[in-house]
Amino acid sequence: MTNYESGKIAEFFARLLFILKGYTILCKNFKTGNGTNIGEVDFIARKQNLIVFVEVKKRSTLENAAQAISEKQKKRIIRGAELYIKKNKKYHNFDIRFDAVLISFPFYFQHIKNAWMYENVY
Repeated sequence: MTNYESGKIAEFFARLLFILKGYTILCKNFKTGNGTNIGEVDFIARKQNLIVFVEVKKRSTLENAAQAISEKQKKRIIRGAELYIKKNKKYHNFDIRFDAVLISFPFYFQHIKNAWMYENVY
């Protein structure tokens, strides 16, 4: 299995985790920007009046997965959140949260709510 394939499996399990917790998946692999500035939000979920932008990281250990989320990547996800909210005005007054799901196979995972903060998403 390639890293790409195992990453897609990790994203699937992360979305399933959110569904089991009562979230609705609004979008997966939401792309922002173009060229070298392209970013991607792994998936976007909603629960009541809350929109969650989720980064999934799969590595050999949960600690390595946590360390793999860079500040540059967080900024790209924040830009993705801004763009998503701008395009979907019905969510303008919703609360926003940035979460991470860390995964290590065979199958260990950790859902970190509020993995990072940002004040002015829109």
